[in-house]
Parts: sequence; structure tokens; C-alpha cells
Amino acid sequence: MSAGDLVLVGYIEGAFGVHGEARVRSFTSPPENISSYGPLADAEGRVLFTPKKWRPIGEALAMSAPEIKSREDAMALKGTRLYVARDKFPPAEEDEFYVVDLIGCRAETLGGEDAGKVIGVHDFGAGDLLEIKPPSGAPYFLEFSRANVPHVVLAERRLVIDPPPEEDSGELREDTQ
Repeated sequence: MSAGDLVLVGYIEGAFGVHGEARVRSFTSPPENISSYGPLADAEGRVLFTPKKWRPIGEALAMSAPEIKSREDAMALKGTRLYVARDKFPPAEEDEFYVVDLIGCRAETLGGEDAGKVIGVHDFGAGDLLEIKPPSGAPYFLEFSRANVPHVVLAERRLVIDPPPEEDSGELREDTQ
């Protein structure tokens, strides 16, 4: 597995029980899908383990794998992020996108002007936000909605954006009557 083609799918919270199960927090939907992608790797693409059995435990999964033989093996992996190769994922449905495919795309305005590059996609609880680094200045957030991003051309690694007009900053101004 090449590190450049990896997608973060979860992380190891530690051990579960005494028989060598790892407690895994999954980022897939539904969470148990993490076990269906085959071997799970670290950030460099080295295979860590291949899930064989899983069961839900609260907000996480208890997973067993041939590579994890003891509680100590599972604890040694605590905090490790888990990745799978991007090509293991099915194609996205129409008007759906994998976050990993949006990061690195050019952003341009409806008029074709360079608006920067997508450097992150975040969800702080109210929906997805694109983090865009403009050619100059500080990065900014843009709600990822059809109104703000009317065109996504993944084949060209390009987003066409139509950001809302900047709002009044609320600063006090001198009255010019």
C-alpha cells in the first residue's frame, strides 16, 4: 500500500479484554464496515492487522486479528490510526464525494478566478466545511453546499465556488451624516 493512496478509517483505542482483542474506533458508516476493507495499515502503508471477527462495544468495536495475539500486542498499538487503500472504496454515488477526493482540489470562482486550494474538510457539527487556502492571505471556511459549490469536477481536481458576499464585520464606524 502506498501512503499517498490511503484513507483514514479509524484508530485503535487500546485493548479490550484479556484475549488479544483491539478496541477500535471506526470512522466508517456503519462502523462495522471498517472490517470489510481487508488489511488495516498504518500511515506509512504497513499492514498492521487483518480483522477476522468484530463485535460492537459501546461506541467502538472489539476486533480480533491473527496479528494481535495478546492484550499487550493490542495495547502496543494504542493511538495508532488505521488506513485502507483508496481503491478499496466503492465509487461515490452521484452528488456524493469522499472527503479525501476533495482535499487538494483547486477552487475557482464562477468567473474562473483562482480562489485557492482545498486543504481540509471539517464537520464541527453543523455540516461539512471546506477549508480553502487562497493564493494569498489566511485560509477560510466555506460551507460545502450546492449553493456555495455548484460544480465539482473531480476528473480535473477542481471545484467551482460561489461564496456568499462578505457580511458586515460589525465594527463601529464614524457617522458620516
